[in-house]
Amino acid sequence: MKKSFKTLFLIVAMFCLAAFAVGCSSEEGSSKPSNDEGSSEETTDTEKGSEAASDYPTKPITVVVPAGAGGDTDANARLLGKYLEEELGQTIVISNVTGAGGTVGAREVLDADADGHTVLFFHNSLLLNRILGLVDFSYDSFKLAGIPVLDQGNTFMVAGDSEFENLQDMVEFARANPGEVSIATEVGGFTHLQLLALEKDQGIELNIVDVGGASDKIAALLGGHIDIVPTSLGLVKDYVESGDMRSLGIMAKERVDLMPDVPTFIEQDVNTSFEKFFFYGFGPETPDEFVEKFSKAVENVVNNEQYVAEAEKFLVSPTFMNPEETFNYIKETEEFYIELNEE
Repeated sequence: MKKSFKTLFLIVAMFCLAAFAVGCSSEEGSSKPSNDEGSSEETTDTEKGSEAASDYPTKPITVVVPAGAGGDTDANARLLGKYLEEELGQTIVISNVTGAGGTVGAREVLDADADGHTVLFFHNSLLLNRILGLVDFSYDSFKLAGIPVLDQGNTFMVAGDSEFENLQDMVEFARANPGEVSIATEVGGFTHLQLLALEKDQGIELNIVDVGGASDKIAALLGGHIDIVPTSLGLVKDYVESGDMRSLGIMAKERVDLMPDVPTFIEQDVNTSFEKFFFYGFGPETPDEFVEKFSKAVENVVNNEQYVAEAEKFLVSPTFMNPEETFNYIKETEEFYIELNEE
């Protein structure tokens, strides 16, 4: 009986061990295909992303410029667009969307389909719109694709026959005659901040007149309706050459190679310096692969000698910053503007 029980026990034990071994083998066998399946799916997703990026763009890209035609933002966007077409193999359509200091155009990009075919091209004014409480969005609401160009030629222009020979002439007159020097701007825009900083630094009061965008300001000066226009020197260099306009100086921290004969504000004892940057930004849901491909195309353009030669005719400096560098650069600029506004 005991022998029979032992035999039965051994048989059962051997059967259990065999079943356990088969079970383990079965589990290992079933888990392996499962892992392969996961790996296959992961590879497929990656491949899909790569394929999508390689196909992008699949149609014309609309570059929204929140400024009127004929200004420096428009001119830079169109020149860059010409070379981006070569890089991306698609037509670049410039769409001028004016209104509310650029916020209308910026909002249009945020509301567009996030397929990488609508992109913002704008500058410093977007920062001011939020700082001044006009909107609740700014540069950090977009997926930045980089900065392609800097403008260090921000200047104050007067008519060729103006009584102001230099910046100090204007400052001294304004100090003795508060509110009599009329100066054009677009309220809430980049030039508006420049004027407020100048008033604070020199303790003067200017007659700040809102006349609209860049082309409107130039027309106001040429028509004798305004004393001074803050603008980009590259935008009006033809008027300088013809003698219709003169520059009172630029707001760069030091003289610029592209305009070596133009003194800075700082040289004239006015502690005001501003650098204008232009950036590209996509809606926040745009796939990273599309933004990266567009950004690389922008970098290639900035490194194109033909583009550089054409851009320098506008007296601007082609300077590429990648998305991360762009974010940090704009963030630092925003902090400076906030400090100015609080003061």
